[in-house]
Amino acid sequence: MTKSRYKQEFKILEKRELCPNTYYFKFSAPFLARKIEAGQFIIVRPNENSERMPLSIAGWDREQGYIEIIIMAAGRTSTEAVRKEVGDCFTDVVGPLGQRSHVAKYEGACVVLGGGYGTGAVIPTARELKKLGNRVYGVVGARSKDLLIMVDELRAACDEVFVTTNDGSAGIQGFVTHAMEKIMEKEKVSMALAVGPVPMMQAVTKMTEGKDVETWVSLNAIMVDGTGMCGACRVTVGGKTRFACYHGPDFLGHQVDFNELTKRQKMFVEKEKAALEAMK
Repeated sequence: MTKSRYKQEFKILEKRELCPNTYYFKFSAPFLARKIEAGQFIIVRPNENSERMPLSIAGWDREQGYIEIIIMAAGRTSTEAVRKEVGDCFTDVVGPLGQRSHVAKYEGACVVLGGGYGTGAVIPTARELKKLGNRVYGVVGARSKDLLIMVDELRAACDEVFVTTNDGSAGIQGFVTHAMEKIMEKEKVSMALAVGPVPMMQAVTKMTEGKDVETWVSLNAIMVDGTGMCGACRVTVGGKTRFACYHGPDFLGHQVDFNELTKRQKMFVEKEKAALEAMK
């Protein structure tokens, strides 16, 4: 069993598979759980020789001292993480990092949209928006029914939830933007938060352009230290360089240079594939 080098042990308390290659983890982290705010993230190192992996926070409990995260096994480090079992420990966890999500009382409704693994990340913000008296809609999108995650948890945090699947096997056939369109047809929407793959967040931003919808996206850029020192997570927002780890992860979507972000996200794809292949 891998133990933390620090006095605090980040012991895994619960693990379950949500869909193929995607897992829910609850682990002990009392010092971190006391300070987390909606929208912040952590950096996890599964093993002593693992790379650092930024992860959105799906939930936490200050009194019981645990954190909830969603991990999709896509590369070497995430695969190392999902091989952990209950009772094991992550070697170290850094956080909470980044700025909290922008929450306020809005005139119109709020919509939180989660694509794939991003669904867990929107739940804390949905709860905070609802606490302030907002009407909150949730949208969950996936390629097919068997890839949908955290739907019940999102329903508990929202007034109403729409499900979309590319193949129509559950809910509305299409993308999260189709559900967003239906919501906007029947009600004034003042704020939206999209978390998921870059193309999904870009599509949401494009459809709200010019419609007076404050649209936020959470950028999970390439990251190393998580404090703004390395500059690996730099993004262009409003024509200026910003660091996703320090100034974000949430940014106003209409100011984000998505073309640049997409290119940067592809920089290490081949090396990531090679690293994953080497561990097989």
